[in-house]
Amino acid sequence: MDDSSATYESRPRRSLMQWLGSSPTWDWLVSAFQNTRFSARNIEPFIRKHRIDMTEYEPGPFKSYAEFFDRKFLPGKRQFPDQPGEMGAFAEARYFAWEKLEPGMEFPIKGHSLTPETLLGNAARGKDFEGGPVILARLSPMDYHHLHYVDDGRTIDTWRLGSRLWTVNPNALQHQPDILFRNERSVQLLETHHFGRLAMVEVGALSVGRIVQVHDLEKPFKRGAEKSMFKFGGSAVVLFGEPEKWRPETDVLEHTANGQETLIRLGQPIARAC
Repeated sequence: MDDSSATYESRPRRSLMQWLGSSPTWDWLVSAFQNTRFSARNIEPFIRKHRIDMTEYEPGPFKSYAEFFDRKFLPGKRQFPDQPGEMGAFAEARYFAWEKLEPGMEFPIKGHSLTPETLLGNAARGKDFEGGPVILARLSPMDYHHLHYVDDGRTIDTWRLGSRLWTVNPNALQHQPDILFRNERSVQLLETHHFGRLAMVEVGALSVGRIVQVHDLEKPFKRGAEKSMFKFGGSAVVLFGEPEKWRPETDVLEHTANGQETLIRLGQPIARAC
């Protein structure tokens, strides 16, 4: 995605314009415009520039840029694994994965630690996930922005954290390594049939302040069912698991060790039960 390195380098977050842009008020203003019919003129240039295959999505016409970002795949274009022990990708995104995060292990973005205590808000909430597997998915603005459940189960708890909305693109993460721990986050604690207990942390980003829970959190969920959606822009999701319950796919682990993201389609295998 186009970006200016100067936005994040040299004293990040100290610029007045950066601070205003990360505020909930700015996010509301962006939302208001993106829901107008005038914003629809940006759709076709965006599709051409990023070579989005619109034959995979439900057809328009889209009345606004907001409707375009909410687009869904046509039935059958994405499928989740039939094997109970295979975990399908919960988002169409770029993935990092770790088999086991030890205390002091560094997150491969500017040497910052990715701990459940920090992302989930306190030590008690993160205790069950210490030493367990972790998956980080980064969604770019051109991606499908709906998230899906990886297995059958139920929601045990839910809470929100943070208030600001800094961008989560790679350049920003390199120069502001604590973005994932500052941005607004929606967290759900999930009890699944085949992968144990999961903590799913949905991280808002610049102009992505609305994390909408589509599924009723009071009701059980099914594998592959839509869970939630982001409004506009890019965003990120972190999935924590209990120790020895499941293991990320080997190729994703290898790419992560080399500092490389892996592009994975919605529903493709990302992990396997132990």
